[in-house]
Amino acid sequence: MLPTVRIVVQKYGGSSVADVARLRFVAQRAMQARRLGYGVVVVVSAMGDTTDELLAMAKQVSPNPDRRELDMLLSAGERISMALLSMAIRELGGRAISFTGSQSGIITDTRHVEARIIEVRPMRVQAELAKGQIVVVAGYQGVSTEREVTTLGRGGSDTTAVAMAAALKAEYCEICSDVDGVYTADPRVVPRARRIGHLSYEETQEMAIAGARVLNARAVEFARASGIAIYARATASPLPGADASLDGTVVSARAPHAPGVAVGVASESSVVVVDTTASRVDLERFWEARGVSDPGLFPPGASTRLVLSLENLHDEDRLAADLRAAFGDGTRLTRDSALVSVVGRNLGDAGRARGDEALSAIGVVPSGFVERPLRLVWLVPGATAADATRALHACFIEPVSPSEAAPQTAEQVAPPR
Repeated sequence: MLPTVRIVVQKYGGSSVADVARLRFVAQRAMQARRLGYGVVVVVSAMGDTTDELLAMAKQVSPNPDRRELDMLLSAGERISMALLSMAIRELGGRAISFTGSQSGIITDTRHVEARIIEVRPMRVQAELAKGQIVVVAGYQGVSTEREVTTLGRGGSDTTAVAMAAALKAEYCEICSDVDGVYTADPRVVPRARRIGHLSYEETQEMAIAGARVLNARAVEFARASGIAIYARATASPLPGADASLDGTVVSARAPHAPGVAVGVASESSVVVVDTTASRVDLERFWEARGVSDPGLFPPGASTRLVLSLENLHDEDRLAADLRAAFGDGTRLTRDSALVSVVGRNLGDAGRARGDEALSAIGVVPSGFVERPLRLVWLVPGATAADATRALHACFIEPVSPSEAAPQTAEQVAPPR
């Protein structure tokens, strides 16, 4: 029987391992956690822009690359990172071993490019932790039930980290990047955006789905199911202290935000809008046959409207041809739109009216709207996405409400376990 050890999982994004100097810094940070007595699992993304560069090469070879071959290609980036980081830890005097997703026991469904983890069998990881090794895991990838290499879609390294943390019953999972937490909006778009100290799983998942880039929606889904706390932090920050919300964002089951109060604004510009006369049943069969996620409906008008993210699509031309072949020339794809969302509980009709007014004041005319349980979503012209984000942030976030200004209780700031 393996000895019990307190485990933490650290995940580092591409910018955090973009070059050798940064890899060495990450190695030192992992070793620091090991010296504190933790069993340490480090999940890494591909270095810098490696994934984008590999995808660009694939597009030069084939405008509509086969999804299986894309997985074989794109999974190479994380393998490079994991091996180099393991070498860096060893060079600094530590003990480390690297594993691919399949070696780590990440089992997925059979969908390529955006596979879902269905099980984690971390036996090899546990065995090496028991020997005192730092285990470095390639994020973003796994092996399907048919023994094929699969990748998990954009942000999939987050999912790898949280799924591994859940399987190992880790104390927490750090998601480290060049941003010190989750902000009320993208600070590059909204200069007045501010870091959020605490978020519930549900709020964070909605922010991620809406386009916020710090955390991956599927990763949050895993954390919620297992009760694992996520600490979103800057790679340059120290290891989490007694209150990890002081210099990062803590994501847990607690929800300190009052109903009717917005917590953030996010946008997604990399989308394609599909208008078709096809039925819902026929569309479901179409997505299933293609082996991709059903995008869901967006309230349209006379036709059926869907808004697809382009991040995991990679073969838009083929998609357009397949849609027209299946449903006729009445199907239309357009790329000049964006989704802008306000996330919060019970925003309702009053929230929509406020948002409509804020957008109207800057001359933005939405072409669609949908209300989710934790999100209000406007479909706007793509060129207006940044202005719309700033306007909605000014309307919903910048006036601090009494509930936000009130001091938090000790229960709210206590670090979750």
